[in-house]
Amino acid sequence: MIMMEKVSETAAGTRKNTNRRIPFLVIASVLWIVFVVGVALLADQIAPYQYTALDLPNRLASPFHPQHLLGTDELGRDILSRLIVSVRISVLVALGATLISACFGTTMGFAAAHFRGRIEQFILMLADFQAAMPFLILSLSVLAFFGNALPLFIGLMGFYGWERYARISRGLAISASAQGYAGAVRQLGASPTRVYLRHILPNISSTLIVSMTLTFPEIILMESSLSFLGLGVQPPLTSLGNMVGYGREYMTRAPWIMFAPAVLIVTTTLAISLLGDWLRDRLDKGLQ
Repeated sequence: MIMMEKVSETAAGTRKNTNRRIPFLVIASVLWIVFVVGVALLADQIAPYQYTALDLPNRLASPFHPQHLLGTDELGRDILSRLIVSVRISVLVALGATLISACFGTTMGFAAAHFRGRIEQFILMLADFQAAMPFLILSLSVLAFFGNALPLFIGLMGFYGWERYARISRGLAISASAQGYAGAVRQLGASPTRVYLRHILPNISSTLIVSMTLTFPEIILMESSLSFLGLGVQPPLTSLGNMVGYGREYMTRAPWIMFAPAVLIVTTTLAISLLGDWLRDRLDKGLQ
């Protein structure tokens, strides 16, 4: 009997150590994300050339050129320098849009949970409309009508996926409000804003953070798609999707123009998705 108990304790300890072990792919994803963020922050310092500088004698230079490691484009602009600056713009757009989407969606979800009734039905109706409307078509319409300045573009991307945060925050806020701690704080005279921001939000923050890690790569792909179609980031600024869009015309003669940003888009979105899946498995108690 004692031996059986020791064996079960050993097995339980082994299971705990296995659960605590971080997979290699997650570690690689974190390192890659840190690298991309570092490149975005230090873009001006590490770029070998100005991303708009022309080198006409070396137009369409192939990679590993003595002066251009990743080659040049049709105007002789250094691909590596443009890639570094493009990372900064794409990360800025994706991060800003993700924060706007999370804040707006969470606010709408809290409003629906607090007011209930017609206001709740109206917010849920907006969320259903957002989910049913293809966001790419909506973005094309807005950008074609109002123009595509960078602040407007980031704000428009911020409306992508807000309905997810609204539904998640509404459901979790209703569940938390029914529990003892939220009711006790409310009985002590705390305002609704204090209850939601100081007591409910910290308890649902892990779920929202996981949702943000899943939305972030989707916004990167959406920005790349719109820039590829010519309605995203406009010259002289450059982004990863912008580079892919211009490189498609030289796919047969100079494929490196399109290949370098495309690989960076794939690896970055894959790394963030792997990290988001791992965080979901670790933070979601229902999956453990």
